[in-house]
Amino acid sequence: MKILFVDDDAMNRRVVKDMLDVVGASMDEADCGEAGLARIDDEDYHVILMDLRMPGMDGLTATQLIRQRLDAKARLPIVVVTADTSSDLQKRCASAGADGVLMKPVAMASLIDTIGRLMARSDGLGVVLN
Repeated sequence: MKILFVDDDAMNRRVVKDMLDVVGASMDEADCGEAGLARIDDEDYHVILMDLRMPGMDGLTATQLIRQRLDAKARLPIVVVTADTSSDLQKRCASAGADGVLMKPVAMASLIDTIGRLMARSDGLGVVLN
């Protein structure tokens, strides 16, 4: 399983990468929305983890741009990863096209459960996490 994590904080990326390593998933990183979109152009991923607030292009804008693609990558599962606790968070993320939201600090059980649920319903990819 190959995952892209787009987050401007290197420590956040490191922590999530360590969690994914435990279950045998590989993770690529991007430190801003623009870099994340470029990685998606160049690579194939099973899931995208997207920080909400980043310098430059924010995660909601990047998510909207992914959903506007005219290829199969427009349907990639996208999970927003955020510390934002605003009351309309779920609604804003869903409106942008996100498939789920994980709160920071990310708990390993939540991360694995969320990815597992998305993979179970996504176009028969059949990837199973250990």
